[in-house]
Amino acid sequence: MRIIPDSRRGMLWRFALGALIVVAFTATTTAVAGLLQFKQIATEIGVSPSIKNAQVTVADPGHPQTLLLIGSDHRIGEPFNASHTDTMMLVRIDPNSSTINVLSIPRDLKVQIPEHGVPVTDKINDAYSIGGPNLLIKVIRQQVFPGLHVNHIVDVNFSGFSDLVDAIGCVYTDVDHRYYNNTAYTDYSSIDIQPGYQRLCGDNQSEKGALAFVRFRHSDSDIVRNARQQDFLRWAKDQYGASQMLAARDRLLKIFGAHTQTDHNLHTVDGLINIFNLVVFAAGHQIKQIPFPAIILPCGGGAPVTTAAGTTFTTAVTPCYVTADASAERSVYGQFMTATHAAPASAHKDSGHHVNAPPSAKAADLMPDLSDGQSQAALLRRSKLPVYVPRLLANNSHYCTNATCTIGPVANSYPRGYIINDQSGKHYNAYRMTVVINPALGQYYGVQGMGWQNPPILNSPTQTKTVNGKQLMEFFNGHKLSLVAWRTPHGVYWISNTLTDELKPQQMVGIAASFTRVR
Repeated sequence: MRIIPDSRRGMLWRFALGALIVVAFTATTTAVAGLLQFKQIATEIGVSPSIKNAQVTVADPGHPQTLLLIGSDHRIGEPFNASHTDTMMLVRIDPNSSTINVLSIPRDLKVQIPEHGVPVTDKINDAYSIGGPNLLIKVIRQQVFPGLHVNHIVDVNFSGFSDLVDAIGCVYTDVDHRYYNNTAYTDYSSIDIQPGYQRLCGDNQSEKGALAFVRFRHSDSDIVRNARQQDFLRWAKDQYGASQMLAARDRLLKIFGAHTQTDHNLHTVDGLINIFNLVVFAAGHQIKQIPFPAIILPCGGGAPVTTAAGTTFTTAVTPCYVTADASAERSVYGQFMTATHAAPASAHKDSGHHVNAPPSAKAADLMPDLSDGQSQAALLRRSKLPVYVPRLLANNSHYCTNATCTIGPVANSYPRGYIINDQSGKHYNAYRMTVVINPALGQYYGVQGMGWQNPPILNSPTQTKTVNGKQLMEFFNGHKLSLVAWRTPHGVYWISNTLTDELKPQQMVGIAASFTRVR
């Protein structure tokens, strides 16, 4: 098995953002541009050679398409055996669907990779190093999702990520807990990002930038990291509209063309028009994250052992593999390929005049914990914002404190009071309280408050309902409820689900409906 340095791991995520930006931009271009614009786009993308003998099936115009998005450290012109990818993401764009479906494949998925004609047990990301995108598609089709037909491949080199993020003006990000690591003491990249809703820029070399946040894997599983990448993609898509993409189109295209390889069809005007027109129909669609049914196997070993006779040996290292049940893989692939049909508008938004009874705490697996919320609020002495906390928390969860959750130097992260700036530079008071379910599995959810009434994350609620006299805004990610928010005359408050949306909808609603002012 190849041992990949961590500095070269976690590089996929930038592919996702790069592809998203270009897709969103090109949807705008399609609506306003003529043939000459498409020729310009083809020229910019054509700066990089197309992927040789790409294993893709060109779709008929107007038909659904499946894209394989790859993030890699592959330098154009170099062989793939000197390159690595950490994550592979399938994206389904269907004109008959109300969502863009996204399904990440864990880098550590255990597969058999044909190497020199001999099947070798390895992690699926090594298929890319051995045979590039084509071998990767072959392994996915044969061992993970039989019947998969990829219509386009987009392989983005991570070095363009920082420029892409900065080109669109950075991304407001809902950071679930404090991320800290010092590379001077570990083999992992440095990071130092506080919890809470905040603006992250590309900052390729910064421990406080978007690159550090999305590539983090020091204490996370593949599943949590994939979810973080997909959330970042969703926040970026929801934050930037057509006008912003259009204004930055020339810069985005140059960055994308210089750091991306695609199949040959995306180097042609006809191929670009085909996919761009499809994206136009999906421009307003939400991103639906479909979780991979991962089973994380135990790993480790490599410890020195001394026998009674004084002989010392090192135990075998068990690779950190991920596996999945074949029937579960078929199920999620079916979900990925199936169009999501939006419910009638009347089912999405209520009038706000009637009262929905919140679920009982027992039925929703909630417990009372107002006292700890009051203790958290007492530490926010400098905040001029009214402080609300929930009276209820999910069972088996508790607030993080600087003594219980912080890794590294204590930096007043739990709770955190801070100032956030909007796009115009205006300052607002804000606070974040972090609630932990299981730190080993990356399961943190958050209580957020801020004086900024209209942050980008609240742009498009899925539905609203009135519970306990509060008009709650609900934001769904597929069938999972990822965020529930509530406005007052002085600010806005919300509950953020864990990155993998572990909390059930009734828990999210129950917690949000129990918001109580304590300071």
